[in-house]
Amino acid sequence: MNEIFGPEGLIAQAHPEYEHRPGQIDMARAVMRAFEESRHLIVEAGTGTGKTLAYLVPAVAAALAGRGRVIISTGTKNLQEQLMEKDIPFLQSILPRKFTATYMKGRSNYLCLNRLGRVQAAPILEGLEEVDYFDEVAHWSTETQTGDRAELANLPESLSFWRHIDARSETCLGQKCTDYDACFITRMRDRAQQADIVVVNHHLFFADLSLRNSMYGSVLPDYTAVILDEAHLIEDVASEYFGSQVSNYQIEDLVRDLGMLTLEEAETDRELTKSTSRLSRFADNFWMGFREGRGDEGRFPIIPGTFAKRNRDGEMIPTPLGELYVAFEGAITRVETTLDSLKDKPTEIENLIRRLRQIRFDLRFIVEGVDRKFVYWMERRNRGIFLRASPIDVAGLLQDKLFDEVPTVVLTSATLSSGGNFAFIRDRLGLDTADDLIAQSTFDYENQAVLYLPPKMPDPRSSEWASAAAEETIKILSTTEGRAFVLSTSFAGMQSLYEQIWMEIDYPCLVQGTASKGQLLKRFRETPNAVLFATSSFWQGVDVRGEQLSCVIIDKLPFAVPTDPIVAARQRYIEDSGGSSFHEYSVPQAIIALKQGLGRLIRSTTDRGVLAVLDPRLRTKPYGRTFLRSLPPCRITSRIEELASVFQVAGTTARDENKARIALIE
Repeated sequence: MNEIFGPEGLIAQAHPEYEHRPGQIDMARAVMRAFEESRHLIVEAGTGTGKTLAYLVPAVAAALAGRGRVIISTGTKNLQEQLMEKDIPFLQSILPRKFTATYMKGRSNYLCLNRLGRVQAAPILEGLEEVDYFDEVAHWSTETQTGDRAELANLPESLSFWRHIDARSETCLGQKCTDYDACFITRMRDRAQQADIVVVNHHLFFADLSLRNSMYGSVLPDYTAVILDEAHLIEDVASEYFGSQVSNYQIEDLVRDLGMLTLEEAETDRELTKSTSRLSRFADNFWMGFREGRGDEGRFPIIPGTFAKRNRDGEMIPTPLGELYVAFEGAITRVETTLDSLKDKPTEIENLIRRLRQIRFDLRFIVEGVDRKFVYWMERRNRGIFLRASPIDVAGLLQDKLFDEVPTVVLTSATLSSGGNFAFIRDRLGLDTADDLIAQSTFDYENQAVLYLPPKMPDPRSSEWASAAAEETIKILSTTEGRAFVLSTSFAGMQSLYEQIWMEIDYPCLVQGTASKGQLLKRFRETPNAVLFATSSFWQGVDVRGEQLSCVIIDKLPFAVPTDPIVAARQRYIEDSGGSSFHEYSVPQAIIALKQGLGRLIRSTTDRGVLAVLDPRLRTKPYGRTFLRSLPPCRITSRIEELASVFQVAGTTARDENKARIALIE
């Protein structure tokens, strides 16, 4: 690896500002060893390690050595773009042997030529402005080589008609489609089949993993190794795709596609029209049952007895919502039977029958809710209602479908360890036998950052908390002259801080929700001394370098919301197995989330800044010691007047002095 990463290596020769990073070389060697010995590996590589090149170089070497194709899966679109637009082209320009790479996105990102052709005569549009948008998409479809909607940069992200023309798997006719050869999914697969490295995102990777060997088939080409970057996201993404889901959007799409059918046999065509209308009506009644009451947005458990209750004689009697379900399922069955009675069914009808059966199966599985390995829940989002069944524990599923099937799986992230070890991630993902490494960052946190813990703060659950947090935040922002992210663990907390603070400081304030994430980041970078108030979506995948971001303030320790149905089910599962859900799940999960939030601050060797956590539990609770030991080894202070010192040219800070500070807090 020295010939590539060393002081005189290929990277240093091509990149005059390249820095020699021992942690990067350690990681590259560990990844290379995992490929050579067909082993799994967990690597925590903090900001400044250079982890992307540290896994890319061994991946390319393994592919060129004939060990097979390597999939690289990322958690965010930003990293996927960085790989394809920056890191991979750089390696292709300096490595002596040539290699090929391509990227694949989820199918809904691509246009379906067949569906576009079917709806062009009568597209469903919301507003006159969408007429022009649809015409632009239709014209673009004749010119694009990829069919990727990202090329439509000038159109709004929320095109109402896109879901009627995208290439999602459940509507795909496969090789029987008349547009199969011209299909953008076919072209994407062909490019991937020829590539040594294929870059995807976690949603596509786990959607493909869950569908392999099913009637829908796989999208990704075969591979012998996979690198999962931003691996701290894996459990939640895998849980989504190994479960079941039915939504009102699915039914609306299905009803629309059924309505576009015209059958040759007049009597059957009339029956289909009648049964489709009945399905639409009964579906609307069913979904309305979930809008009763307040109809708040969010995630809620589907509690036993929602659809049926046992009477005094022990019989299960449907509830009013259960009766709506019975009518809804009957309507699905009637349409399915009507289509199934046809002889010599074309591919389009076979596809509709398959969709009807899958929806009926998934809906019954969720409504009956008898498999205790799953948690059953619903989500209200905008006008959407989603019924879901998610596996409580994905460790066994990942072992069977991924770790036992793929010779080498590398998991990496800036935040995977808790308390200096990987016990949490091993347990959650079922990785008992993997090697592990914590690659050292090149950043000098002791001189580049200071961790501020206010000397006196009330309990976060008390009525005095909000005003105290606002007062402390104002003091910190005055010291750092703005230039800060103020990150809250809830939207309500963010709003409270913003409303109490923005009139009290002389710095421009930005708040999440007033513009898109990208637009807010652009404004923050361009506005001197700006302060951005935000929640969890800004805790990761955000990169602001230089003095423009000199402070990150976090209001509370980011424990997962205990009322969330999936979190509650995971905690209950641990407790029922004789463990402690708080120490085995809540604390490690919160540590990883906190490290993500604080990781926004130091992004280069020249960055300096203040990390501030307002939550007094870091100081007052025994588990606070575990949090502190998991954070970067920066100086710790409870004196507000010391914060300015980090922006001065610092000398060497003794590590022993910092340890003594932690000991005093403990």
